[in-house]
Amino acid sequence: VQLQASGGGLVQAGGSLRLSCVASRNITNINTMDWYRQSPGNQRELVATIGISGSTNYADSVKGRFAISRDGAANTNYLQMNSLKPEDTAVYYCSVTTWEPPRIYWGQGTQVTVSS
Repeated sequence: VQLQASGGGLVQAGGSLRLSCVASRNITNINTMDWYRQSPGNQRELVATIGISGSTNYADSVKGRFAISRDGAANTNYLQMNSLKPEDTAVYYCSVTTWEPPRIYWGQGTQVTVSS
C-alpha cells in the first residue's frame, strides 16, 4: 500500500490549504489516519488524528484551526488548515495505522510554507 499526500504549497499567513492523503488500494482494519509534520531541526510531531469511529484529536498548536476528516470508502483523508501561521511551515506526512496486523503506512510528505 502506498499513501499519496498532496495539497501543500506556499500561502500567506492567515490563508488556508487542504491536504489530501490517498491510499493506493483499500486498507483493511484501519485504526487511525494521522497527519504529522516536521520542520528543520525539529522532531516529527503528531498534528491530527482521526479514528475509525470518526473521533478526532489535535495538537494544541492547531486546535480550532485545523480539521481532519476522512472518506472511509475511498481510504482517503483530508487535513483542512485555516488561519495558517508561519510556524505551521513544515513537511506534512500522512500515515495510516492498522490494528490487525499492527502496521503503520507512511506517505511521502508534502511541503507547506506559510509566509509572514
